[in-house]
Amino acid sequence: MQRLETHVDTTSPTYKAYREHNLALAAELRETLHAARHVRPQRALDRLAEQQKLTVRQRLELLLDPGAPFLELMSLAANRHYDGEAPQALLVTGIGVVNGREVVVIANDSSLKGGAWYPITTRKIVRALTVARENRLPVVHMLDSGGANLHLQDEIYATAGHIFKQQCQLSAAGIPQLAVVFGYCTAGAAYTPTLCDQTIMVRERGAIFLAGPPLVKAATGEEVSTEELGGADMHTQVSGVADYAVDSEAEALALARDIVGVWARREKADSDRRAPEPPFHDPAELYGIVPDDVKKQFEMREVIGRIVDGSRFHEFKPHYGETLVTGWAFIWGFKVGILANDGVIFSEAANKATQFMQLCDRDGIPLLFLHNVTGFMVGRDYERGGITKHGAKMLMVQANVTVPKLSVLCHASQGAGNYAMAGRTWDPRFVYAWPNSRSSIMGPEQAADTLTQVRVAGLRRRGEEPSPDEINAIKRDVTAYFEQTYHSYYLTSDLRDDGLIDPTDTRNVLGMSLSAALNAPIVRAPGGVLRI
Repeated sequence: MQRLETHVDTTSPTYKAYREHNLALAAELRETLHAARHVRPQRALDRLAEQQKLTVRQRLELLLDPGAPFLELMSLAANRHYDGEAPQALLVTGIGVVNGREVVVIANDSSLKGGAWYPITTRKIVRALTVARENRLPVVHMLDSGGANLHLQDEIYATAGHIFKQQCQLSAAGIPQLAVVFGYCTAGAAYTPTLCDQTIMVRERGAIFLAGPPLVKAATGEEVSTEELGGADMHTQVSGVADYAVDSEAEALALARDIVGVWARREKADSDRRAPEPPFHDPAELYGIVPDDVKKQFEMREVIGRIVDGSRFHEFKPHYGETLVTGWAFIWGFKVGILANDGVIFSEAANKATQFMQLCDRDGIPLLFLHNVTGFMVGRDYERGGITKHGAKMLMVQANVTVPKLSVLCHASQGAGNYAMAGRTWDPRFVYAWPNSRSSIMGPEQAADTLTQVRVAGLRRRGEEPSPDEINAIKRDVTAYFEQTYHSYYLTSDLRDDGLIDPTDTRNVLGMSLSAALNAPIVRAPGGVLRI
């Protein structure tokens, strides 16, 4: 593999302007993440202390191996929803190392609203369990929730059942699950610990029951205490619902580490690897490479050279379909096949991608998609040339490859270009986004022009002639809607990705994601490769 050349002029005014813009975005991201993860009212922290409960972050520190990385997923879930009252959807999810084993952690945050479930909370749990199932990762559930937010029960009820279905599928696949019960598990949530292989409960604080004491009294007239109804000693000595009763959270987490340490170690999937090597080109230069507007283009090879090992890249078909860069590289020692947009997708680029993905699928090489695309090329000549047909072939192959797929939204990711590059709806193992990225069915300007024309035509059909001010008002409303809903913070709040990441963290995030993905075996595709 040859080292990629760089043509970046770090002294140019454009580089300096882009750098200042992206440094500001990175600082905003750090501040937003810190607030979502750590900033809580003092009264909330005092209440936890009175209950002799640790914060969710303190629990994680006791569970995870010291010094090992923790790949937190969906950190800004719900941050643009529910008027900001449920940061992180009151749930921490991620992939960490416990007693030397990679595990998915799903941990309730009871510091606000009692850790109640919101609709995005249930979707976040489902997504975390999907990550565990697809990558064959064990799960540690850290349970402490007040149950569903009943004001939003219709949305919660529509998705919550998928949690328990996923747990059953994990069990059927032989993937271990452990529950640590720090608080109440009531009604449907009582099934989360009981669907796990083993359950630890903390005395006087943890409880599991289908209905709590007040509801039992209302329904049956029976008066019963929390401990008698569903406490740790009852469930470990009488019902057998739980397996271990402990006196403190610290003891529970120490025991959890011991239990995980008993689980069998999984062999990583057979894949081409070598000793890791840092990039030759400085990743910090990404700040000056990525433009300050998604309408501006840039050279994606400059991005690749600051992510991959040694900045070395073997490019496939370098002079054909040049709006899509394809080739092989290593990231933290893991071999990957990279597809990176250098603009709109033409027929030649789609055909190159189709052939390249088949090569990687045949050889068991994970695919990495780096998004910088406004879609497929449109127009009479391109339609006559079969752009839709060639795009469909790219979609068909991408949907059916058996190797892991990872995506990073580096810039624009619009329309069918997002689909072709393994956006969220095409089920990559992991998908991340940079804070500067934007994604929607089309750009705000094009959407505003299109919808304004449609609305004006509708008014004219009814015999109304809108004034210039009315037309401008329609255009402003449409533009404002698209500007809000295609913004990276809105999209990550709605779980359209697995997290916003600083561009300079991309290499580390991808390395941890590849390591996790290779816990699942790679079934290499049969058949030959078509030169399309």
